[in-house]
Amino acid sequence: MTNQSKSAIIRDDKWLLSRLDYLWDKYFPDIPQNNKVFIKFGRFAKYRLGSIRLDRKSKASTVTITLMFKDPKIPSEVIDHTIGHELVHYAHGFSSTHPKLHKYPHAGGVVGMEMKQRGMEYLHKSYKTWIKIYRQSLRRKYGW
Repeated sequence: MTNQSKSAIIRDDKWLLSRLDYLWDKYFPDIPQNNKVFIKFGRFAKYRLGSIRLDRKSKASTVTITLMFKDPKIPSEVIDHTIGHELVHYAHGFSSTHPKLHKYPHAGGVVGMEMKQRGMEYLHKSYKTWIKIYRQSLRRKYGW
């Protein structure tokens, strides 16, 4: 892929859905989609990069990703990591109709362990590298 074709990719909700579908097919084929799952960009957030919510009436799950991730400077692996993280929550029964596997969504590092078991460790490494640089930029900007 050339630099020109890379920059032509538009990061919108349709693109997010393609990433969700790709990650689900590749890393979560054993997890049935028991309810409708939507994904969208939400508001710009510096700290909450993604979330998943279950609508109690419609029983649909919605993954929301920070608007910051529309910026093409953000590595796609970071976005895939965030989506994968939310899919782990879905698989573990948080904000989905699946039975809850743990009392708390991040208990004992279960999200990281699950991602590693599913072959997503490279995404976690990319995320860790990016988040370190990102936090440093926030410290410089805000003088923390």
